[in-house]
Amino acid sequence: MLLNRLLARAKFRHVQVLLRLAELGSVQRTAESVGTSQSAVTQTLAYLEQLLETRLFERHARGVRPTRAGSELLPMARQLMNSLAHGAESLAALNQRGRALVRLTASPAAITGVVVRVLPAFLQRHPGMEVVLKEAEGEDLLLTITRNEADIVVGRQPGVIPEGWTFHPVLADELVVITAPDHPLARRRQLPVASLAGQEWLLPPVGSVARSCFDEWVSRLPYPERVYPLVTRTAVALWWALRDSRILGFAPRSAVRHLVEIGELTTLSLQETIPMEPIGILARAGEHAGPAGLLIDYLRSTA
Repeated sequence: MLLNRLLARAKFRHVQVLLRLAELGSVQRTAESVGTSQSAVTQTLAYLEQLLETRLFERHARGVRPTRAGSELLPMARQLMNSLAHGAESLAALNQRGRALVRLTASPAAITGVVVRVLPAFLQRHPGMEVVLKEAEGEDLLLTITRNEADIVVGRQPGVIPEGWTFHPVLADELVVITAPDHPLARRRQLPVASLAGQEWLLPPVGSVARSCFDEWVSRLPYPERVYPLVTRTAVALWWALRDSRILGFAPRSAVRHLVEIGELTTLSLQETIPMEPIGILARAGEHAGPAGLLIDYLRSTA
């Protein structure tokens, strides 16, 4: 039986070589990356193919590429290595530093709007815990769940919540028009949308929630003829470009909140608000115990 053969004869090293070979497409580069010889990589691949009784890679002019069977195997191999890495990281945190580990993945807006405001106080209250924070956006947030790379995900509610997980909203949000504090419009209050006609804009990326809302919002105006030659959702890049007092930007309030609070940017006072989905916590259903449960409860109670 294949499962019994894998349990008896497969090794983590085999999985590592399989993944690196698929990523690099070269026996030589794989050997260099894992610190072994080309012949050892070739022998490992031959052993795996014999063990699985199927061909995993095929050669071509520039190296190797996975066969259909190899491609089918890769997601499972990645999940296995991610779980192994998480286990090793958790043990290292516990053994070397005496701390319990929580893997937290969050969107840029969630990091600036929620996470960085909560984590310092939480870690001070729970010195026996360690949080590994990673940033991801859109579909990549959900991939961290399917790949078992995160214990908690903080971002906007997805269209489909992964099975076995729940979403808890924690921070209301809205889209805002941002600019340098010395922009002429920054001194005015209750601006109508029509007053923004003719302005130069730094546009959000196509496909983002902010861009979709922007396109709908300015449909009542002549579409901007002057567009700044940068498209980004990164808060630091927005700030750098918007230091030029001629330009307006459009972003979630949560994403630029810190820059507004320290006076680097300002939001225009408009007659209407532009609501968007709240930021919330994606967590496993019933996750109320252990280190992850402590952080979830703290986020929900303080955010």
